[in-house]
Order: sequence, then C-alpha cells, then structure tokens
Amino acid sequence: MLSIRLPTDIEERLTFLARETGRTKSYYVRSAILEKIEDMEDAYLSETTLDRIRQGKEAVLTAEEMWRDVDD
Repeated sequence: MLSIRLPTDIEERLTFLARETGRTKSYYVRSAILEKIEDMEDAYLSETTLDRIRQGKEAVLTAEEMWRDVDD
C-alpha cells in the first residue's frame, strides 16, 4: 500500500482524466509509475554497466568482434 500527496493542480488533472475516461485515478497512477520506473531502471542499469566497463570489470566487444560472432 502506498499513499502519496499530489499538488492540487495534478490531483485535479488526474480527477478530470479519470472522470472523462471512466477509469480510476489509481489506474492512471499505476500506469504512470510503471512507464517511468522502466525508464529509471534502464538509466540505473546503464550507469552501473558503464561504471563497470570503466573499471575494467565488464567485457566489451568491438563492432568487428560482434559481427564476426554473429556471422559464425
């Protein structure tokens, strides 16, 4: 269970959207969180991988090596 406080203008927009579409506010909040959390996960994982590459802890292939492996 999660409880959040929204600024009045966002709450009003959410209420309007829910009323006009016949969906719940919870539906739209869940949808927005799911969409955004995927972006945040991608960014975090990319940053983590880049750090590991820079530290020499992650193997990296050149484009030539990658295509050679694909063609085999």
